[in-house]
Amino acid sequence: MPQAIITLNAGSSSLKFALFSADGDDFNQIIAGKIEGIGTAPHLVAKDTGGKVLTEHRWRNGFNLTHEDFLRQLLDWIDDHLGGAELIGAGHRVVHGGAHFCQPARVTPSLMGALKALIPLAPLHQPHNLAAIEAVAAVRPHLAQVACFDTAFHHDQPAVATRLAIPRALSAEGVKRYGFHGISYEFIARRLKEINPVLAAGKVIVAHLGNGASLCAMQGGRSIDTTMGFTALDGLVMGTRCGSIDPGVLLYLLQHKGMTPEELSQLLYDQSGLVGVSGVSSDMRALLESPDPRAREAVELFTYRIAREAGALVSSLGGLDGLVFTAGIGENAVDIRRLVCERLAWLGISLEAEANARHAAIINAPDSRVVVSVISTDEERMIARHTIETLRTLV
Repeated sequence: MPQAIITLNAGSSSLKFALFSADGDDFNQIIAGKIEGIGTAPHLVAKDTGGKVLTEHRWRNGFNLTHEDFLRQLLDWIDDHLGGAELIGAGHRVVHGGAHFCQPARVTPSLMGALKALIPLAPLHQPHNLAAIEAVAAVRPHLAQVACFDTAFHHDQPAVATRLAIPRALSAEGVKRYGFHGISYEFIARRLKEINPVLAAGKVIVAHLGNGASLCAMQGGRSIDTTMGFTALDGLVMGTRCGSIDPGVLLYLLQHKGMTPEELSQLLYDQSGLVGVSGVSSDMRALLESPDPRAREAVELFTYRIAREAGALVSSLGGLDGLVFTAGIGENAVDIRRLVCERLAWLGISLEAEANARHAAIINAPDSRVVVSVISTDEERMIARHTIETLRTLV
C-alpha cells in the first residue's frame, strides 16, 4: 500500500501543514495548507501542488478551539484525500533541541519531557510545537511522530563559535550558542549541492530573512557560524524581535525602569525589531511601501545589521564565495537584496539589477567576485524527508 507523511509547523496562532507521498526513495508533496487565526477567527485553506484550493473553511465562534480540535478535523479531512495511501507518520518542526538532540527523533514520553524542559530557551515557539505533538497523540495515539530540530544543523560548529564568555559552570549546564533556522539551512545546503556543487563546497553565507531572520556561514555545506545564539532573540533585527542588544540595556530596564522579567520578555520578543523601530508594522512589505520616515529607518537598520553580521561571518569563514537569499523577505524583497548587497560591495559583490528584479536564481553581475543566489527554502520537504528516513530506520 502507498504511504504518506504529514508535516506540521505549529505557531501561537497558526498551523502550517503539508502532505507528502512516500513511495520508495521518492516523495512528492500532494497538499499544502495553513490554519490561521487560532484563538481569534480560525481560517483553513488547503491547496494542491498546482495552487488549486481544495478546501477553505472559517470557524464561527472558533476562538475557544484548541490545536487538538483543529488537528482532529484536519486529519479526518486528510484521510479523505489520501487516495488509498496509508498515513504512516507526522513530522514536526521543533525549534529547540538543546545540547543533546542533534538528529530527528521518534517522539516518546521521555523525549517530550526533555523538550518541555527547553521551553525557557524558546518561549515564543517551543510550547506551540509541543502542543501540536500532544494534540496529534490525543486524536491519533497510534500514529508515529518525529521531531525535527531547528538547532540540529548547527550542532557540529567549532566550539569557539558556540562558547559564551561566562563562568564554565554555566556553560556546563548548556548555556551556549545554539543557532536556529537549521531545517531551512539544511534544505538550502542540499539544494545548493544539487544546482551548484562547486559553490556548495566553498564558503557561503545563507541569509534566511523572514519575520524571524538569521545568517549562517557554511563551508562545504556545514554550519561554521550563525547569528542566532542561546535563543532566537539574538543576531539580526527581526519583525518583532530586537536581535543583538547590549546586556547593559536589559539591566537598565530591570533595575532602573522597574520592568518585570515578564514585561521585559514581551518587550524583546513582541514589541521590538521592525515594529518597534518603525511604529508602523512588522511586515517588510508595508515598511517598503510606507512614506513614513520611521519605516525607512527600520529598513535601513535591518539591512545595516545584515551587512554588519555578514562581515563578521566572512571573518569566521576566512573569505566568501557565495551569498544566498532565502525565506519570505530574502526570496521576494528586491530592494532588501539590493540594499544589503550595496553595503557588501567591498567584498566584490555586484548585482545585476534586471536579474534581481525578476527574482532570478543568480542575481550577481558578470564582474561580481561573489556569486549571489536566490533559492526558495522548503522546510516542509526537509521535515518530510527526515520523518520518512527516521521511521524507516526504526523498522
